[in-house]
Amino acid sequence: MGLGRSWRRLTWALMAALCLSVGCAANEARKEAATPVTGHSVAGPTERHLANIRQLTFGRQNAEAYFSFDGTKLIFQSTNDWTKGAAVADKPAEAGVGCYQMYVMDIETGHVRMVSTGKGATTCGYFYPGDRRVIYASTHEAGPACPPKPKRGGTYRWALDDYDLYAVDLDGGDFKRLTTTPGYDAEATLSPDGKTIVWTSVRDGDLDLYTMNLDGTGVRRLTDDVGYDGGAFFSPDSTRIVYRASHPTEPEERAHYRDLLAQGLVEPNQLEIFVMNADGSGKKQVTSNRASNFAPFFHPDGRRIIFSSNVETRNEKGRPSFHLYLVNDDGTGLERVTTEGRFNSFPMFSPDGKRLVWVSDRNAKEPGEFNVFLADWIP
Repeated sequence: MGLGRSWRRLTWALMAALCLSVGCAANEARKEAATPVTGHSVAGPTERHLANIRQLTFGRQNAEAYFSFDGTKLIFQSTNDWTKGAAVADKPAEAGVGCYQMYVMDIETGHVRMVSTGKGATTCGYFYPGDRRVIYASTHEAGPACPPKPKRGGTYRWALDDYDLYAVDLDGGDFKRLTTTPGYDAEATLSPDGKTIVWTSVRDGDLDLYTMNLDGTGVRRLTDDVGYDGGAFFSPDSTRIVYRASHPTEPEERAHYRDLLAQGLVEPNQLEIFVMNADGSGKKQVTSNRASNFAPFFHPDGRRIIFSSNVETRNEKGRPSFHLYLVNDDGTGLERVTTEGRFNSFPMFSPDGKRLVWVSDRNAKEPGEFNVFLADWIP
């Protein structure tokens, strides 16, 4: 994913949005923000699948917005401090934080509330069935301050900070820690049938996918290939999982990967999309383009996958752009979905399949700004 200063800034924001921390300043209180005013945007001339686009956040970095089971709410991470005044069109929130905290938004009213502790860094929130409880990853047990930013050494590196998974009611009650092993536990999502959590963990010495019950019991390892496996989501019928992966094959590449892993770092320069059965069997590679393919999510038909990629610009000098694409689960039928902006990612279809939420830098007022967008999906 050298490059000029502007692209380095954009890339750092991208890496922050990829389920990894960027440092944090603590908020002590859990408060509710006033109702923001959403903006409206017109789809690009070739964005035929998108209509009635609404911009839901404004300013700084807002990422990984995912629907509640009933489709009326979003959980998202933000460096806007929504407790100090809501963001409205053309005006970001009155204050920001150094790294992501976790928030829930009512889509219709725009009402926002913090659901994280305000300490440490958070990432990758998701709803439990019933929409009164959420899961997210946080570093606050390791300390109230933000984790330090990694030294990137002239390449793209993610810090594998000491995240654990937590579940909490929307009002802050019944706070429960679900993972306790040292190191990285994050990127958790739930199956549509509301029975299973899938997430990425380093607990067995590599970055692999695991599933467990909603209360943290019944842990099962799904992947064991050397390399990074993550960003997993279930199919609409909960029988399959789509994920992103980087599996070094050459001895030198594997040695480099393990050396970085020992330092709590990973360099995912190339990520491909994979699918497998929910029990870890039947693994199949979907993309083979040697680009940075990530944030996959199943189309409502259960046969196609929407994902973000720099496949068309990966060899260009300057600022590669990331856009959303559709592809069949056998790797055929690639179709570009977005054309506006230079960064579009983290797509998710609403439970009824009628809307798409994603993150984009379209309409950004500052470098490194990313916002949440919602659109009607046109088949």
